[in-house]
Amino acid sequence: MLALRTFFGARPMLRFVLTAAALYLGWVVGYEQGLGPDNALDRTLSVHIATTAAALLRGLGFAAHVSALAPSTVSLAGHPAVFVGDPCNGLVLYALFMGFVLAFPGPIRHKLWFMPLGVLAVYSLNVFRVAVLALNHAYWYHTVEFNHHYTFTFVAYGCIFGLWMIWVRRLAGNAGATFSTALQHA
Repeated sequence: MLALRTFFGARPMLRFVLTAAALYLGWVVGYEQGLGPDNALDRTLSVHIATTAAALLRGLGFAAHVSALAPSTVSLAGHPAVFVGDPCNGLVLYALFMGFVLAFPGPIRHKLWFMPLGVLAVYSLNVFRVAVLALNHAYWYHTVEFNHHYTFTFVAYGCIFGLWMIWVRRLAGNAGATFSTALQHA
C-alpha cells in the first residue's frame, strides 16, 4: 500500500487521470444501471428547475407558471415558452463538477463544503438560464435555438471552469501547487 501511495504521490497527473476515469466509469454505470432507467431523479430535477424558473420570473413581475399537466414547461402569459428536458436539467454538469473536484488533489474538508456550494451555483445558473430562455422565447423567439445551444453552453461551461480554477488555485492548497508544478515538468 505504501508503494502505491509513493508511486501516485510522485505522479499526481497519473493519479488525477486514473481517479477521474474511475469516477467517470462509476457515473456511467451508476446512471445507466440505476438513475437513468428509473428516470425519477431526472424528472424531479427537470420539474424543480422549471418550477423555480417560473417562480423567479413571477418574482420579477412576469406572468409565468408551470401547469400540472406539463410540469417541466415554463409558460409565459399562458403560452408554453421553455420545456426543461432531462438532458438540460444540469445533472451531468453537477457530476462533471464534483468529479473534477474529487479527482483533483486537495483537503477533503474543503471538498465537503465546496462541492455542494458549486452544485448550488450551477443549479442557480441553470434556473437563470431557463428563465432567460423563456423571456428569449417570448420576446426574441428567432434566437432561442442559438442561445440554447451555444450561448448558454458557453456560459455554463465557463462558470464551471471558473469554479474549477477557484478550487485549483485557492482551495486545493499545497496539493494544487504540487499538481501544477508536476504539469509544468511533464
